[in-house]
Amino acid sequence: MIELEGVPELIDPVMVAAFEGWNDAGDAASAAVAHLDREWKGEVFAALDAEDYYDFQVNRPTVWLDNGVRKITWPTTRLSVVRVGGEKPRDLVLVRGIEPSMRWRSFCNELLGFAHELGVEMVVILGALLGDTPHTRPVPVSGVTSDPDLARTMDLEETRYEGPTGIVGILQEACTHAGVPAVSLWAAVPHYVSQPPNPKATLALLNRLEDLIGLHIPLGELPEDARAWQTGVDQLAAEDSEVAEYVQTLEEARDTAELPEASGEAIAREFERYLRRREPGPGTGAAPGVATEGTDPSYLRDASPDRTRPPKPQQPGPEAVPGAETDGAGETDGTSETDEATETDGTSNTSGAETPDKEAPRPEAEPPTAEGPEGTKDAEGSEKPKDEED
Repeated sequence: MIELEGVPELIDPVMVAAFEGWNDAGDAASAAVAHLDREWKGEVFAALDAEDYYDFQVNRPTVWLDNGVRKITWPTTRLSVVRVGGEKPRDLVLVRGIEPSMRWRSFCNELLGFAHELGVEMVVILGALLGDTPHTRPVPVSGVTSDPDLARTMDLEETRYEGPTGIVGILQEACTHAGVPAVSLWAAVPHYVSQPPNPKATLALLNRLEDLIGLHIPLGELPEDARAWQTGVDQLAAEDSEVAEYVQTLEEARDTAELPEASGEAIAREFERYLRRREPGPGTGAAPGVATEGTDPSYLRDASPDRTRPPKPQQPGPEAVPGAETDGAGETDGTSETDEATETDGTSNTSGAETPDKEAPRPEAEPPTAEGPEGTKDAEGSEKPKDEED
């Protein structure tokens, strides 16, 4: 039994989770949860036992000095609580960690134990995948679920994916079997510029999360970082004719796929979203999170290329990359062409352009027209994970 003595009764709590590794292209998902934790001043109240779930030869601990005293930070998953202020306060349970190396079912059961004790009403899992999407267009974000009723009521896609999966897919299915509503949000990251960070994809995930849970999320410097990131990638593309040609091909494919959405209804929907984000609402202020007694913050504290040419674009297979076709509310980066100029346009180069050796990973929870993140390398170029160990 999980006992949370130091955590007060929560108000309409939603759990938001992201995991570094295979399902986190460009570190977009984990950076989104880190942004929420930072903006709303969350404090860690629990951490899973690293010995139970991590191979320390894969995810090594780090040693650091605190006033001359050597301390160790172990790779693990941490939970924090933040209260979003406003007329209707609401609590978020933030889960940020690393995809576990072993015992995935026990890992998910432990997180669900926390969710049950805290009265979590819904779990939202963030992920990011590599795809054939141009950096010059809004980042496609797909919202998917395994719950048919939730898909209908929240205008999401019901997943039909079959194939290898990561911890995001496993946790979503565990929530479904436990009767906890769960949604996965997937951002598509350009595979030819995959090295982290990718603030434009992080911004897109936060915008989509904002629409999903009905909270105003302070974006801080993210829009400026996203513009700087895109500016840098634009400069890289301009220096190499083959890269520029490839990006243009992706743009044409994306624009052609989106033509049906260029309707008055779609434009009005995007403009309403644009205005809503600029209106003050709940979430503009927040109280600090809550930490349980007995936790040693210093012990759990987080430790602080050459460019290659992309391959010629290939014809998409039976499943296209998420975002190749937008689906109104189901696939969007949370920014319209109108607000792209003020939020997600323009970016600075944080890394060189590179091409992964294999196609992007496929998400377990993904619309049938989307190519998910399973079965390939992640943003850091790691090989496809082996079958999960219980």
